[in-house]
Amino acid sequence: MDDVDGFTRRLAETSARARTQGVDAVLVTPGPDLRYLIGYDAVPLERLTCLVVPAEGSPTLVVPALERAAAIESGAGRLDLSIESWMETDDAYARVAATLPGARRVAVDDHMAALQVLRLRDAMPTVHQELATPVLGSLRMIKSPAEIAALSAAGAAIDRVHSQVPDLLRAGRTEREVGRDIAELIIAEGHTRVDFVIVASGPNAASPHHEVSDRVLREGDSIVVDIGGTMPDGYCSDETRTYALGDPGAEFLANYDVLQSAQAAATAAVRPGISCEAVDAVARDILAEAGLGDLFIHRLGHGIGLDTHEEPYLVQGNARPLQLGMAFSIEPGFYAEGRFGARIEDIVVCGDEGAVVLNNRPRELVVVS
Repeated sequence: MDDVDGFTRRLAETSARARTQGVDAVLVTPGPDLRYLIGYDAVPLERLTCLVVPAEGSPTLVVPALERAAAIESGAGRLDLSIESWMETDDAYARVAATLPGARRVAVDDHMAALQVLRLRDAMPTVHQELATPVLGSLRMIKSPAEIAALSAAGAAIDRVHSQVPDLLRAGRTEREVGRDIAELIIAEGHTRVDFVIVASGPNAASPHHEVSDRVLREGDSIVVDIGGTMPDGYCSDETRTYALGDPGAEFLANYDVLQSAQAAATAAVRPGISCEAVDAVARDILAEAGLGDLFIHRLGHGIGLDTHEEPYLVQGNARPLQLGMAFSIEPGFYAEGRFGARIEDIVVCGDEGAVVLNNRPRELVVVS
């Protein structure tokens, strides 16, 4: 994804932010944070792999001996860090502790398994542990041009999948059958992994995270299709469109018009300096004015990058101002329990002149006849 200079800058910035936060080191195990910092997409194992980024000094990557070659080949071997391998009979946690003599506070990445957190605590009993979110979360929120290009490619790939969804929606098919076909398309259009497939029809569409079931699609159904996957470079896609088999009814159509207006207004409100909660309020107020406020039961959006859900979150109570390079979803919805639901979701980037929209399928209700 990034070159040596890019990863070097990220490691240096992590050290600088660790100093600002008053922690002696950041400890990172396999997951998106490790891939972000050094480009190593390590397999999470019971054997410890841990990147130690000290506030002062050079980083160290502690890896099982049998993973050393993979770590070097990932590109980590080109970086200015030590790669220390441990054998099966070694104490890997003691090896990590030995890299941090005199440490008092360390920050652990959000994805670290409890097994590893607790064993690191045992290896460093006098060292206070805390989450690395203030260090890594704030760093990952601002996307580089290369990351924005990667997210744009992911957006185009999932657009191509949505362009084929209407051909899959027919009365008599089950959600599960449609979901299976969509999953195949996600891979065919360039993703290496299917992260989620939601095909929520009729009353199931009132559950935002329904996924799929054996319910048979029927004439008059509204159908929420929310899909996403991971591209070869690790960056994620996420896009929702709502479809209908035939006429979903006057009430649904009127509500959908309001939803489309709310989604467009929230997207238009994106600019540097506006708060996350203010963008949420733009969509929420439009829905509330139309009597749909109680049916919008989740936040407006979430950040996206190497994780499908990451900072920043567009939700009431989050006063964080948007900054250039932040990437996130704009996805208002309405959900009438036992009846129907709808959602429209795009991924956008905060640009100089407003939102740069990375999903470009039509946002009108797609009626399949």
